[in-house]
Amino acid sequence: MGPRTRRFVAMLGVIVFLAVWIWGAIAIRGLLPASPLIDLLVYAVAGIGWGVPLYPLFRWAEGADRKK
Repeated sequence: MGPRTRRFVAMLGVIVFLAVWIWGAIAIRGLLPASPLIDLLVYAVAGIGWGVPLYPLFRWAEGADRKK
């Protein structure tokens, strides 16, 4: 698979992942009691944590798994 194709597939993966991630953060927030502190904690964790699960996808898109 060429680099342009890898990046395109990764882009689609990121869009789908972020849509599900945002939906999940909103759903989790809806299950918890109303509080500004809980809002801050949930959205801070969701805002910081989205990059960690995507790191392998970014590495793959850049071709880091190729043997040289």
